[in-house]
Amino acid sequence: MCDGAGLAELAEEHGTPLYVYSAEQIVYRYGLFEAATWNSMGERRHTVCYSVKANSSLAILKLLGDRGAGFDIVSGGELARVRKVCKPALKRVVFSGVGKQAWEIDAALKAGILIFNVESEAELALLGERAAKLGAKARFALRVNPDVFAETHPYISTGMSEHKFGIEIGLARAIYRRAAKNKSLNAAGVSVHIGSQIRSVEPFRAAMERVTGLIAELRGDGHRIRYVDAGGGLGIDYSDAAFDPAAEVARYAAAIGPVLGDTGLHLLLEPGRFIVAQAGGLLTRVLYVKKNGAKTFVVTDAGMNDLIRPSLYQGHHEILPVTLRSGAETTVDVVGPVCESADFFARDRVMGAVKPGELVIVLDAGAYGMSMSSNYNSRTRPAEVLVKGKKARVVRRRETVKELMGMESV
Repeated sequence: MCDGAGLAELAEEHGTPLYVYSAEQIVYRYGLFEAATWNSMGERRHTVCYSVKANSSLAILKLLGDRGAGFDIVSGGELARVRKVCKPALKRVVFSGVGKQAWEIDAALKAGILIFNVESEAELALLGERAAKLGAKARFALRVNPDVFAETHPYISTGMSEHKFGIEIGLARAIYRRAAKNKSLNAAGVSVHIGSQIRSVEPFRAAMERVTGLIAELRGDGHRIRYVDAGGGLGIDYSDAAFDPAAEVARYAAAIGPVLGDTGLHLLLEPGRFIVAQAGGLLTRVLYVKKNGAKTFVVTDAGMNDLIRPSLYQGHHEILPVTLRSGAETTVDVVGPVCESADFFARDRVMGAVKPGELVIVLDAGAYGMSMSSNYNSRTRPAEVLVKGKKARVVRRRETVKELMGMESV
């Protein structure tokens, strides 16, 4: 089941592979951040800016935008998605990313977004130029690199000096000082993001301590810093271990809230994975069960083009038969039909026996599943359904092969 909807019935009606999301779980996770105590000394102004890159489904963005969420974007395309579903939310948009182009900056300035997270002095100069040309004043926060180590996969660690992200924290004061001379720029905040899928709260605390120290110096220099962006990165558990999301958010808030003290700063948060990952699963049908020597392979109709995390990040996802039946558990590789040895969801996984034609669900696939999918091997991407209670509706239909070739010419 996904809430009140049966997975077998969803597969029968909509086909497989199929992404299935729980609206109830998404709203619940968002609400945890809204309700958390971010200041031990009383209420703190804060905005939860959902990280669009985790899952950019229009239906999910609308679900969150209608509840007052802000959005963390990294491209002009993501800005357009927010505009389409919830124009008032444009005022709650934070624009991050290391490679903003002039047209993207222009679009964000015209939309009147909340703030730009600037990642280089060259980008700051371009932001000033575009704002001057449009007769606007651009609010910005430098994304500083606090050089804090967070134990996570190297591909999603971003807070060290060796990474492409951010500006060395020791250089920030001089950059803010130079920016103050540009009448088209408004130094409104400081931003930090140290990585993704981080399970310990200590790195977040350490990063925030360094950032608040910088803000005190900047305010002493005369800058009116009003926002602090703590980024995202709070991790989930992809295993079958017990996981209490409310307790995790409480630990996170208890780690960074007291550091902010009585600064009066408006806190910006950028959760993505934590909100949607465990709210979604990839439903797929077994095509074949085959043996090669001592190995047993369960071949499904979903592949690495549908969910690339296991191949790209060695990400672990629990995989369960949709219908439990008697029979001994077996050790198998769960693989897809894509012509790559990297096309797998699990290797040497102990799971309940399945037969061709039966369904399995790849859990915790709501984040970085569909948003990172592709058409490799000219495969059409899955449909997506959003479940509310017992009702499910298609929020993205399945692609057709004709559509894949629609932009090509011979």
